[in-house]
Amino acid sequence: MSKFIIALDQGTTSSRAVLFDDKGTCLAIKQKEFPQLFPQQAWVEHDPKEIWESQEAVLKEVLELPEVKLGEVLAMGITNQRETTVIWDRITGEPIYNALVWQDKRTAPICEELRKQGLVDYCKENTGLIIDSYFSATKIKWILDHVEGAREKAERGDLCFGTIDTWLLWKLTNGKSHATDYSNASRTMIYNIKDLQWDEKMLTALEIPKAILPEVKDSASDFGIYESSNGSIPITAMIGDQQSALFGQACFEKGMAKNTYGTGCFLLMNTGAEIQDSPSGLLNTIAWGLDGKITYALEGSVFVAGAAIQWLRDGLQLITDAKDTQAIAETTIDKDVYVVPAFAGLGTPYWDMYSRGAIFGLTRDTGKDHIVKATLESLAYQSKDVLDAMQKDSGIQLKKLQVDGGACANNYLMQFQADVLGVAIERPEMIESTAIGAAYLAAFAIGLWSMEEIHEKRKIDKVFSTVKDATWRAAKSKRWDEAVKRTMNWVEP
Repeated sequence: MSKFIIALDQGTTSSRAVLFDDKGTCLAIKQKEFPQLFPQQAWVEHDPKEIWESQEAVLKEVLELPEVKLGEVLAMGITNQRETTVIWDRITGEPIYNALVWQDKRTAPICEELRKQGLVDYCKENTGLIIDSYFSATKIKWILDHVEGAREKAERGDLCFGTIDTWLLWKLTNGKSHATDYSNASRTMIYNIKDLQWDEKMLTALEIPKAILPEVKDSASDFGIYESSNGSIPITAMIGDQQSALFGQACFEKGMAKNTYGTGCFLLMNTGAEIQDSPSGLLNTIAWGLDGKITYALEGSVFVAGAAIQWLRDGLQLITDAKDTQAIAETTIDKDVYVVPAFAGLGTPYWDMYSRGAIFGLTRDTGKDHIVKATLESLAYQSKDVLDAMQKDSGIQLKKLQVDGGACANNYLMQFQADVLGVAIERPEMIESTAIGAAYLAAFAIGLWSMEEIHEKRKIDKVFSTVKDATWRAAKSKRWDEAVKRTMNWVEP
C-alpha cells in the first residue's frame, strides 16, 4: 500500500494541496485561486469562507486521486499566508468580518497611537517586530472596534481569533481545535518571543481579550484529526509560509538564509537559539519550535514582489502570463527605468507605511516592455536591500543565497539577482519549498524522516553566479536607492 503526506499551502492569492509520497517525491499539486477584495484604497480583504472552500476543494481533489484512494495518508501539514487576521463566532463558526490581509493598510492610525504611547522599543524587544499595520495585532483591534457587539462577545469568550492556519485547523477539525504554532504566533505583534506567552502589555494597549486567542504549540505537534472520505488523517504540522520555506530549504544551521519569491519576497536567516539585535529594522521571528526547543530567525520583508507581476497582468494588462516577463526582459534593451512597487508601503529596511508605487526614468522612447522589465528587476533590488541589512546586522557575509517560490523559475530574474547582490544564487529542483517544508514537518512529527534525512533530500537544479562587476552593481544600486527615496512619505501620516 502506498503511503502519502499532504501539505496544505494556503497563500495570499490561491490555495493549494500538494501530495508527497513517503520518500518525499512531489506527486501532484492542485491549486485554486480565490477573489481579492479591495473595498477602499489601501484596504485588502479576503472572504474567510472562500479561503476555506478553495482549500477544501483542492484537498478533496488530491484525496480523490486513484492512487491516494488505494493508499494511506499518514499525516497532513498546514502552511499559510501569515498575519492575515480572521475573527469568528465560537458557537456558529461564522466569521464576523472579512479577513484583513497582511497587505491591508487601514490600521496605520492605530499604529501611530501605539507609537505615541511609547511602545516602539518594548514591541521590538519583546515581540521581535516593529509597530506596523502589516501584523495581526492592529487588525484584531480594528475588527473588534468596528463590528457591532464584537468587543462584548470577545470579552465573554464567544469569539475566536486566528491567523489563516488557525482558521483552517478549526474548519478541518469541525471546531475541535483552536491552536496555532510558534512561527505564526510570532507574527501577530502580541506574542512575546522571549517568554513564549501572549504579551500582556501589548494585549492591554490594544484592548484584545485573551479569551479569543489560540493555544500555541510546537510547529510539529498533534493539532487534531481531519475526518476524510479516506479515513482519519492526523494534522501534525503548522508553520507560517516563510518559515516553512526556510525549513523546506533545510536551512537548519545558524547563518543559512533563503529568499522566497511569492506575492511578496521574504528573506530569512537562521539565527539559532539567539535573538539577533538588528539596528537596520530587520524582524526577529520564531522560525519553528521542535521538541520544545525554539529556533529564531532574522527576517526582511518585501511587501510587493509577485504581486507586482500580477499587477502588470491584471492591472495594466501589459502581459498575458507571468512567464512572459522572462522573454521580454531578455530581449529589451536597458533604458535605466526603475519601478518601485510600493503599493502597500515599503517593508525592510525602510518600514514606511506611507510610500506609494512609482516609475522613474521615463523618456519619450520608453515602451511597455521597459516597464515590464523594470518591474521584474524591482524584485531583485528590493531583495538586495533586505540582504544588505541582514549581512550588516548579523556580521555574516553570505556566499550563496537559497531561493524558492514561483518567480525563482524566471532565469532572467535569478541571474539579475545574482548580479545585483554579488552573491551566487542556488535554486533547488523542488522550488515549492513552502509546501515541502510543511510536509517535512508533518513527516518529522510522526517519525517518518529525521532532520538528517530531510537535508539529504534537497537537490540543486541550478546555480547562478555573478557575471557583472562591482562598478556596474554600484551604479545600478545608486539609481535604485534614489528612486526609493523619492517614493517615501508620499502620503502624509
